This record gives sequence, C-alpha cells and structure tokens, in this order.
Amino acid sequence: MSDVIDSPKLLLETLRGKKTDQTPVWLMRQAGRYLPEYRELRAKKGGFLELCYDADAAAEVTLQPIKRFGFHGAILFSDILIVPHAMGQNLWFEAGEGPRLAPRLTEAALSSLEAAPEHFEAIYNTVKSVASQLDDKTTFMGFAGSPWTVATYMLQGQGSKDQAITRRYAYKNDTAFAELIDAIIENTVQYLLGQVAAGVEAVQLFDSWAGALSPAQFEKWVIAPNAEIIRQLKAIHPDLPIIGFPKGAGAKLIAYANETGASAIGLDETVDPVWAHENLPAELPLQGNLDPLALITGGQALEQSVRHILQVFEDRPHIFNLGHGILPDTPIEHVEKLLTLVR
Repeated sequence: MSDVIDSPKLLLETLRGKKTDQTPVWLMRQAGRYLPEYRELRAKKGGFLELCYDADAAAEVTLQPIKRFGFHGAILFSDILIVPHAMGQNLWFEAGEGPRLAPRLTEAALSSLEAAPEHFEAIYNTVKSVASQLDDKTTFMGFAGSPWTVATYMLQGQGSKDQAITRRYAYKNDTAFAELIDAIIENTVQYLLGQVAAGVEAVQLFDSWAGALSPAQFEKWVIAPNAEIIRQLKAIHPDLPIIGFPKGAGAKLIAYANETGASAIGLDETVDPVWAHENLPAELPLQGNLDPLALITGGQALEQSVRHILQVFEDRPHIFNLGHGILPDTPIEHVEKLLTLVR
C-alpha cells in the first residue's frame, strides 16, 4: 500500500501514485448541460462550437462545477474533435444529432486537408484563462481524443453505433489507415504539449470507441498509438500524469495498463471493480467507475454503488468518477449526495 499523504492537490498526488487521506473526485462532462448556469451561458453564446472557441466563456464553463461543487479536478471544456478541425476538416454540430466532419476521409485524401492551427490556439487561450483563475487545491486537467476514436469520426464524418465503416477501412486499407493514425498522433502530441505549456497539470486520453475492436486491432490501433503519444509526452514532461480511458476495453485493460505507460487507468461502468483491483497493477491509480444511470436514479442504488467502489479501492490510489460522462438529465441534488458519500 502506498504511503498516505495529505496534500492540497489530492487529485494530482493520487495520479502520481500516492494514497491520499481522502478520495479525490471529479466527473467526466462535469461542465455541461445538467447545470442551469451552463444552459444559460450557452443560450447567450449560441452553438456548442462557438462556446468552445470563446476563451472567456469556455473558461467560465470549465470553472462552473468547481464553484458549485468543489470537485478536486477541473477538466478543460472543449471537444475531442478540435484535433481534426485543426488538421483541416470542417466541423459543425447538427442540432439533436451531434458532430459532423467534412470532407469524410473515406472520400477524400488526408493530404488534401489544410491545417488550421488557430483552432488549437483558441483552446490554449481557454487554458491560460482557467489557470489564472483556478484555486491552489484543484488540479487542472486537459484532454484529447485517442487516435482510434478520432479516426472513426474523420473517416465517417460523424459518430456511429459500431464504427463498422472505420473497422472495414482499417482492414482493407492498412497503410492508409496507419498514415491517418500517425497524423493524429503527431497533432495530438502537439495539442497536448500546448495545453501543458498553457497551464494544465494532467491530461486524459479518451478512447470512447475502443470497445468495438478485436484484440488484434485493439493492440494495433488503441494500445500502440496511445503508447506512442504517452512516450512522446513523457520524453518532454517525465512527471506529467496521463490518464488512459479506453471505454469498453474489458479484459484488454490488462494489456493496455501494462503496455501504454499510462499513469492511471479510467474504468467504464461495465468493469467489475473487484476484477480491476485484482488484475491491474497494484500501485496503478484507477479512476471510476460509477454508472451514470445510478447517479440519475439516486437513493439506494446510488449509495450502494458508491460504497462498493470506495470499499474495493480503499487500499490503492483511486479517483472517484463516473464510468462515462454525466448525463444531461442528472439531478443536481444527486451530485451533491454523491459528493457527501465520497467525502
């Protein structure tokens, strides 16, 4: 068991492998539609993308849940598709349907895209604004989408249920797909280094669609690219905590944890905490993994789930979080109850 310490930045110390005196907590998508102050600001600013690229507004959104709940971590308000936007694809959001990218790379060559680095700069301005306002107890986290997940959007032009188009493309066009993955790696490293330079203290790699892949494809398109991103980041910032979150990985989490070099592993809600504790490296910080629907339900379902997770992970570095993003219809009083239980 790690040494128990008392630090003003509990989350940062936990990510560094220390067992803190209390369990730090933050929630994925904690800055978003379940908050009335977010809905009010977005109504003023217009669309989601406009909000992301307005540094003052995006900083305010990033800080809203910190001001309301006092989470131990502030996660940058942005989107994983900033990378393809900066790589040269057009990005917009269809009301009620989600993001769209054009041209789709099933129909256009990667080489046809013209880089738009100003989109990265807009996010760095948000980071600088948040860093200048954040208190000295809250860890500031940046993030990026992992190459596989970003590639699915770049090829298909939008999200899908099973990523079949991208999976087929990767099988049929191995060389071209590898070139796309390499380009995403290069841009993601640049993007995350820029976030660190602007003021974030840790980063998370979101691989939202990792669960769609066979073991061989998971090794090739999830583990290897994430390992390369982490290698390059650590070469410049050896102490930078990096959370890997391959949603849906299941038993493949063992290989991911052992091969990527991630500082911590995020667990989605389908992972049994007992299995994770027994099968992942003993000193590796784990993050998660309350079912977002248990948070919506509240009551006994919430209490039992929270207590079970805390009990299972009580002897290792652990960050309490959801197994995926908080849902828009989550009652605020349930979030307050969650924090009471964790604290």
